[in-house]
Formats: sequence, structure tokens, C-alpha cells
Amino acid sequence: MSNDQNFPSRRPYRRKPGNVGPDWLSGLFQFGAFSFIVVGLAIAAISWVGLNQFRINVDPGEIAIIMNKVGKPITNDNEVAPGPDYQGIQKEYLNEGVKFVNPYTTSWKVISQEVIDKGEMGIRISLTGDDLPYGEFIAKVDKNGDPISKGIMPGVLRAGRYPIHPYLYKLLRSKPITVPTGFRGVVTNLSGPISKSPNTLLAEVGFRGVQEKAETEGTYYYNPYEKQISLVDCRSQRFNLSENKDMGFPSRDGFWISLDGVIEFRVIPEKAAEVFVTYNDVDNGLRIDDEIIRKVIMPNARSFCRIEGSNKLGRDFIQGVTRKEFQEKFQAEMREKCDDLGIQIIQAVITKIYPPQKIAAPIREREIAKQEQKQYLSQIEQELSEKEHAIVEKLAEQKSLLVQMEQEVVKIRNVAKREQKIEITKANQQFEVAKLKLEAAENEAAAILSRGKAIAEVIKLKNQAEAAGWKEAVAAFEGNGQEYAQFVLYKKMASAYQNIMINTANSPIMKIFDSFTADLENPQSKKSSVDNSTTKNKDSDPAN
Repeated sequence: MSNDQNFPSRRPYRRKPGNVGPDWLSGLFQFGAFSFIVVGLAIAAISWVGLNQFRINVDPGEIAIIMNKVGKPITNDNEVAPGPDYQGIQKEYLNEGVKFVNPYTTSWKVISQEVIDKGEMGIRISLTGDDLPYGEFIAKVDKNGDPISKGIMPGVLRAGRYPIHPYLYKLLRSKPITVPTGFRGVVTNLSGPISKSPNTLLAEVGFRGVQEKAETEGTYYYNPYEKQISLVDCRSQRFNLSENKDMGFPSRDGFWISLDGVIEFRVIPEKAAEVFVTYNDVDNGLRIDDEIIRKVIMPNARSFCRIEGSNKLGRDFIQGVTRKEFQEKFQAEMREKCDDLGIQIIQAVITKIYPPQKIAAPIREREIAKQEQKQYLSQIEQELSEKEHAIVEKLAEQKSLLVQMEQEVVKIRNVAKREQKIEITKANQQFEVAKLKLEAAENEAAAILSRGKAIAEVIKLKNQAEAAGWKEAVAAFEGNGQEYAQFVLYKKMASAYQNIMINTANSPIMKIFDSFTADLENPQSKKSSVDNSTTKNKDSDPAN
């Protein structure tokens, strides 16, 4: 069977006579295939519509704002819908991801999230809720932190990304407050309950007004609508008293005395808030040092100079003693007066005092004369002191030389004694060595004498033994020494002559033995030679 018989729908339909069953089955199969295709196309169409019409793609860093097209209408006092059953913009928004909504009942708007950069902070303003009462601008919030009323939300948002609903909140950006080194940040609460004691300089903690505790150096993220930080410079400041050319006072005798000086001061850090409230008028405390100079230091300086200076004569300010006393008292008085006001006087110095010229010249000449007199007296005293000092130095030098000489004498004496001991020790050692050498020489002489005697005795005994041997040998030759000598000679030379005495009977060497032959032929000569030999032996015998 072929594949075509299995798929009749692929060839033209033909009715065969008498065959009813296969026709209705084939029609039913064709109808089912058509229905399946239609259903598939419907599902695909619905899926396409759902993916494109009902789907919302919210990318990272975005949110989707939802608005209902149907539902209960909102009243005029509502900015957004109070719930999901109402028409209008909804409080809830869609976060990142794929969401599905009904486009026929709902519309949406995808917006970017708010980004607060590093070094910034964000302040939210609630746009919905109840209206605040008169004098209030900070929004009321519930226990979850959601706003109940309109107004500025408490707190701040640090650097980061935030999904802020633009129909619920308005975002403001601001910079944090940095308190530099050497400054103090005076905190002023702009919101909160009003203090029960409104006539005090500083407010209680948590109440509206300037707080007693000031912030130290650092960076603070305070909501500028809740708290305000004012910088107060607590570093040392310096200024001249005669900067405005009006520092002076009349003396007791009616002369005008002008002066100049330098005052160094600073705000006491613990009293920065009190000083700020008391003397700040403009610039939010940035130029409070000028206010301190104008309102505190200069009035106190003028008051002291006019009261204290009016009790003295004009000439008193030319003399050094009065000027020194005036200077010390001025500094002490300024410190005492300003310390209670929160200002520390580090130094108050009167640098110059200008007396009237009418009395200045004669008084100056008199003072110069007094100073010269003091100088001359001081020089005389100095000369006398130098003289005494020179005498003391010379005596000390003389004493030092005497001590050095005594030390040198003692040193030389000690060296001589030490050398004497060394020489005596060396002499004793040499004496002992000489004694030992003498004993050794005597012992050696005795040893040599004994050795000589022993050698002589040995030689004597050896000679006696040899003489006895010779005597016995000569006796073997009947006392003829000449014959014994010939025997010994022949015995020593016999082995050598065997090699050279060949056919030499008439050679000159044989003539040596002629004398021996002549002696044998002349017995008298032989006897005399024996006697001579005996005499020689007796002379050579050590025993004789």
C-alpha cells in the first residue's frame, strides 16, 4: 500500500458507487483539520494582542505610572485617586519588570527614577494630603513615614536612586553643610514646637530656635527646611586698635594721648551659639568677627583706656615703668571683661603710645639721660665684675697649673719607681740566669772531663787489646815483626794483585818487594828491623 492511500485528503475526492462509509469519514477528517488551524490562528492572534497591547516593559531605573480610565470619579480636592476603584492617577506604581494591564481600562506612563548624585541630598515635598495649619510647613507623616498632609517631608535622601512618584512628591536637591576645621556650626531648629520660654537666647533641645550645642567640624545632612547650620569662626583673629585712627584718651593734665596695639581673640567654641545669637546681625554669622570687634572689644578697650589713662599724667606714658604697668593691666582687664561674653582674649598688647610733642622732647631727653646714667653705672659694674671675674679666672688657672704640675711630678715619680722595679727585677732575673748558666757550665765541664777520661780509658784498653793481638801475631812469626807486616800486606793486597800481576815479574812495581827479599837474604838486617819494630810498639803502647 502506498503513502497516497493513507492520506486521501491529498488527492481529489471521488465517490464510488455502492461505497458510502468512506465518504463521511473523509469529510469529517477534513473539517477537524480546518478547525484546528482556525483555533491555532485565533490563539496566535490573541497572544500577539496580549503581548503587544496588554504588556508593559519597565526597564531597570524606570517606573510606570498607572491611570484608571474607569471607576468612581474623584472630587476636586483630590490630586490623585484615593484608591484603585477610582478614576485618575493611582498612588501605586509599577516597578522594574514585565507587567500586564488592560489597555482599555488603564493607561500608563513610563518615567525614569530620580538619581541623587554623590555630594548631594534630596528633599521631598508632599503634593497630596491635608492642608497644613498656618505657620506650619513640615508635612505630617504616619507611623510608616507616609505623608498625611501636604508640605516638606522631614529628613533627607542620601546619594542613590529612588522611585519617586512625580504626582505624589516633588524632589528638590541641595548640598550638605560642611563645618570646616576651626569653625562651629550653630544649629537653628526651623520647625517643631515653640519653646515655653520664648525670651531666652537659646531654645531647649527639640524646640524651635537656636540650640545650645553647636556641631563640630564635619559634614551634616540636615534638611535645610528643618534645621539651619550657621558657621561661626572660632579661630584666632587679630586687629589693630588704631585701625580707624580713633584710639586715644586725655591725660590727667589735659594732653591727648594716642596709642596703637594688637589684640588677638577668638570665639570660645563652647559658647559659639550664645555669641552667634548675641552679636550676629548679617551674613548668617560669616562676618561675626567684625561684629565682635565693633560691639565688644573696641568699647571695652576705649573704656579702659579713658578711665585708666585719665588718672595719669602725660609724662607718665613716656617712662617705661608706667607703660609696662598700663600694658599689663590693659591685658588683664580685657580678658576679664570679654571672657564673660564668650570671647577669649589671647593677647592684648599696646605696641605704641604717642604722647604730646610739647612734653615729649624734654621728657624724652631726661629719660635718655637717666638711661645713659644707668648704662654708665651698669658698665662700671660690669667692668668691676669683669675684673673680679678675671682675677678669679687667673687664680683658678694658677691653681689648675699647680694641680697639673703636682700630677705631673707624681706621674714622673710613679714612672721612675715602676722603671726601677722593672730594672731590679731584670737584674735579679739575669743574676739567677747567670747562676744557672754557671752551674750548667760546671756540670758540663765535669761531664766533659768524665767523658774524656772514659774515652781515654777506652782508647787505652783498645790499644792494649790491639797490642796484645799484635804481640801474639808477631810471636807466631817468631817475634819477627817485619814478617808479620809482610803477611798483613800480602793478605790485604792479594785479591787485587790477581788482576794486575800478570807477566809482571820484571815490571817496576815488583821492585817494591825487592827490599823484602833483601831482608830475607840478610838475617842481621832482619834482626835489627825486628828490634826496631819492638821498640816502636813499646813506644806506642799506652800502657808504657
